[in-house]
Amino acid sequence: MIPVSGIGSGAAQDLTAAEKVLGTPKVQRPAEKEKGPLKPAMDEYVPEEKQEPSGRYWLGKDEDGQPKIFFDDPERKPDASGEKEPEAPEIEEPRQGQGAQGPKRKDGEKEEKCVANTDKVDREIKELKRKKEDLEQRINTEQDERRIEELERQLAQVERELDKKDNDTYRKQHTTFTQM
Repeated sequence: MIPVSGIGSGAAQDLTAAEKVLGTPKVQRPAEKEKGPLKPAMDEYVPEEKQEPSGRYWLGKDEDGQPKIFFDDPERKPDASGEKEPEAPEIEEPRQGQGAQGPKRKDGEKEEKCVANTDKVDREIKELKRKKEDLEQRINTEQDERRIEELERQLAQVERELDKKDNDTYRKQHTTFTQM
């Protein structure tokens, strides 16, 4: 074993010896800059003429009060008929207590209704639970070890499928909707 003190003793030098070899370091001063007032580097504001909007969308209401999407087309010429498209409104904050509202229906228009149905999913889950109970019962009554192992594998598979399907997310994804 080699002592640690002997490793690399030739590589390390005494600091005082290094200073003697290099001498005193000289401080270098930067070159003198031109004397005179320095101009601050700042951006400059250049006023421009007001430009037409270029391709902006906004939500507004048509003549009937129905929601409508408006678009400022930069390539569209002003109408000769004198009709003017409504100006884009300023962005305003939603009022407190005002919730989402659905489209208003016109008089005489039939209201659309949909019914959600989860019977198919409920039947699948009920069938899986029944199958799980059946397998557990068969495992308890079975005598053959190989057959018990096979039933336990089937039971584990049914439990995984049941965990996957017996939740709200699966129900929502597999709900069928019928229009009335």
